[in-house]
Amino acid sequence: MIDLESAYGEELRELAEELCRFDTTGGNERLAQEYFRDRLREYGFETYTWTGDAEALAAHRSFPSAAELVDLSIEERPSVAGVLEFGDPDRGRTLVLNGHMDVVPVTPEHWSGAPFEPRWTEKGDRLTARGAADMKSQLAACLFAARCVAEEAGEAAGGDDGSEDGTGGNAEKGVSDLDGRIVVESVAGEEQGGVGAAAAAMENPYPFERDAAIVAEPTDLRVVTAIEGCLMGQVSIEGRSAHAARRWAGKSVLPLFERVRQAFCDLETERSERVSHPLYERFETPWPIVIGRVEAGSWASNVPGTLTADVRVGVAPGESVDDVEAECRARLAGIANDDEAGEGDAGTDVAGATVGADAGERDGGDGRAIGFERFGIQFDSAEIDAEEPIVGSLREAMAAADLEDTHPTGETYGADARFYTDAGIPSVVFGPGRIEQAHFPDESIRWPDVLLAGEVLAETARRYLSAGT
Repeated sequence: MIDLESAYGEELRELAEELCRFDTTGGNERLAQEYFRDRLREYGFETYTWTGDAEALAAHRSFPSAAELVDLSIEERPSVAGVLEFGDPDRGRTLVLNGHMDVVPVTPEHWSGAPFEPRWTEKGDRLTARGAADMKSQLAACLFAARCVAEEAGEAAGGDDGSEDGTGGNAEKGVSDLDGRIVVESVAGEEQGGVGAAAAAMENPYPFERDAAIVAEPTDLRVVTAIEGCLMGQVSIEGRSAHAARRWAGKSVLPLFERVRQAFCDLETERSERVSHPLYERFETPWPIVIGRVEAGSWASNVPGTLTADVRVGVAPGESVDDVEAECRARLAGIANDDEAGEGDAGTDVAGATVGADAGERDGGDGRAIGFERFGIQFDSAEIDAEEPIVGSLREAMAAADLEDTHPTGETYGADARFYTDAGIPSVVFGPGRIEQAHFPDESIRWPDVLLAGEVLAETARRYLSAGT
């Protein structure tokens, strides 16, 4: 196994730093993607660039209509990839090492330093910046893992030959016992539902097929073969506003919302007990439900007559988003039925409630309506068999690196692996860093873990390609 620190340590640090300097929030991936593509070319990769198509994505069950995708500026957000070929590439396997370039927004005042100015601890063993853990360090590691394989195989992976996209960028090959390809892929829009990966899975941007993928999200160096899905829904409650001086003349939405909130808490508890999966036994709450945003009322001196609440509901591997949505609707309907039967909050300005397709569907009287609608992009769950060859190669590489826990597990977050798996490309999730650091202020990653993950990725690729010849 190649020592990544000795082979490419300084270059790897520099690339991770430079990627973290780019503010890639809110659809601003282009400059960073062009920089990454230039580095791929410089190191002898054949490069490819693609963007998503709103009409094509709208045909996928996870995405809303093309009109609703307009705000994501899909056509202006490029994804890029570099390819290294070995021996007779069509005779061997093709492995994708995938990461995403976009990051979540920041609140600068919550950070101890500038979020897009990467900084190291005094010992140089931890990198802090937005994107350090999720997941620009991993992108850099994927690139240099591929270079390690090329070096070990006698391939030249360095030097700019001036190739354009898709026209050939591999340097002259040496003697190799490998046949196949490694694709290092940097996609756009993962944090907004997986725009770049979905496009790559649905409309192959390469002139060859892909056999497997590793999505290098932060897994704390664990093998993740199952990822959770989520239903994204918005609850809307309609009451009746009134002047605060005549509070009793209005119908406040707040008491009913409290019952909605409690209903989701109860549903979360029930689902944790009822829905089981062997890879999620370590989680006390394997299918979390979070109300992440609430907006109610219009003025401090008014009874709040409207409310919207954005809800994320975990979907277990093997479940469908549709089935979980039906559970949520049934729970909300139960609240409405209780109110109509007079079992509501007596004396707190509560009238009967109904559940409809939107908050304007009333019961014909003064009662409030509860609406529930999906919004944005939905996340399907995904799982692959632990006996898949890519999982075996990864576990063997981890054991060779003296990583003790090589058992497959599941994670409560979603990842782009779902699109590739759905397209028939078995995808495992593995990378350095902890999910507890992702999306947090002062996001950081242990650098020794990045180096170790890069070595494991390189060894996994070598074993996977060797076994496919």
